[in-house]
Amino acid sequence: MALRSIRKEGDEILRKRAKEVNVINDRILDLLNDMVETMYENNGVGLAAPQVGVLKRVIVVDTENGKGLYKLINPGIVHEEGEQCGTEGCLSVPGVFGEVKRPKKVIVEALNEKGEKVRVTGEGLLAVALCHEIDHLDGILFRDKVVRYVDSAEKEKRK
Repeated sequence: MALRSIRKEGDEILRKRAKEVNVINDRILDLLNDMVETMYENNGVGLAAPQVGVLKRVIVVDTENGKGLYKLINPGIVHEEGEQCGTEGCLSVPGVFGEVKRPKKVIVEALNEKGEKVRVTGEGLLAVALCHEIDHLDGILFRDKVVRYVDSAEKEKRK
C-alpha cells in the first residue's frame, strides 16, 4: 500500500466524470488499498478515486474509525429518503466547511473487491459520506451544494 497525493480544488480532474470499472484487477485492488491508507492518514471518512487523480468509479468510506470500512466499485444510489442538513468538509477543499442538504437514508448498490454485487444502507453520517463520495465520481464538489458556509470556530462548537 502507498499514500497517494490528494488533488485540491482547481485541479480539473475533480470536475470530470469518472469511468466505470469493467475489470477488477490488481491495479484496482491496489488503488482501493492505497485510497484507504490515504483516507486514514488524512483523517477523512471517505475518498473517491478522482481525488487521488484516477478517473475510475471507486470510493472508500469509513465513518466508524476503522470499524466500518466500505470499498465500493461502480457505486450508485438506488434509493434515498428523508432529509438532513449538516456541516461537511472535503479533503480536496481544505479549510472550507458548509452546510449541505443530503438524504437522511440511502441505499447504494456497488461491487465489492471480489466483484460481488453488494447493497449498503447508510443513515446519518454514512448516508452523507456515501452521497459526498459518489458526487465526486460525477465531478461534483460539496461546495456546489452548500446552503451556508460555516467558519471553523462555528464548526468546532457543533462537535
